[in-house]
Amino acid sequence: MCPDAAAPLAVAAKRRHELTRAKAIQAIRELDRAGTAVTFAAVAAQARVSRSWLYSQPDICRQIRQLREATSRSTTAPIPANQRASGTSLLRRLETAHAENRKLSDQCAQLRAEIARLRRQIAHLLGEQRQAGAHARNPPPEPPDNTIG
Repeated sequence: MCPDAAAPLAVAAKRRHELTRAKAIQAIRELDRAGTAVTFAAVAAQARVSRSWLYSQPDICRQIRQLREATSRSTTAPIPANQRASGTSLLRRLETAHAENRKLSDQCAQLRAEIARLRRQIAHLLGEQRQAGAHARNPPPEPPDNTIG
């Protein structure tokens, strides 16, 4: 075969390869967007390519594995990529929860101090009440009458 005849074949093979890659990537996106489990079998069926071809493409293979692992950890239905919380969003939620916990901790400390103060006040009042009751049952002896007579 002369070199001039091989060039169009190489161009066609390259174009077919790129088209197949695009179909596989599109299938991954559609499965993820739909919330369907992203597996090699599902991507192969959706893109109409072989699973062995998917395994031979390192970047596509890695992407499928990442999505499969992300969705297999959860016991609920997988969440589509565009609905998942970003790292920044999760960090903000964590910071907000931490600030709320700090506020609640301060409020708890104030409530503990108030409870301690009220307990001291109750103990003091009960002591006074007990003393008043003891005086009523046992009145103090009357001083002796010092009158002569």
